[in-house]
Amino acid sequence: MSFKNLMLIKAITCLVFGILLLAIPGKLLSIFGATLSDGGMFTAREYGAALFGNLFLCWFARNAAESDTRKAIIVALFIYDLIGFIGTAITVVVGVLNPFGWLLAFVYLFFTLGFGYFFVKSPDVKGTLRFIK
Repeated sequence: MSFKNLMLIKAITCLVFGILLLAIPGKLLSIFGATLSDGGMFTAREYGAALFGNLFLCWFARNAAESDTRKAIIVALFIYDLIGFIGTAITVVVGVLNPFGWLLAFVYLFFTLGFGYFFVKSPDVKGTLRFIK
């Protein structure tokens, strides 16, 4: 899969979940067995708004050439999705989410592996993120 395709898939995923979390957070999360208080509704909507930030980042960076900036975007999205995968997996294992929650964990894992691949594959760019490798 190309970097551009991964970024497009990520943008579309962020669009879908962003809209659902902004419009119907309670109904969306009830599919996964979670209930939301007023504070939970606020937090879910804030996360929906944050997904729009990821959407625009992925959309506008989809054609980025190898550079320090592209490498930084790859690292940021890799870490974001890795933390999302771990957090979602733990939430399913402890029973906060029902087994459908594994679908969300799989989405995070897909992007973790995708951005991890491009992180490993990307050549070192002058002075960038050498401390991570």
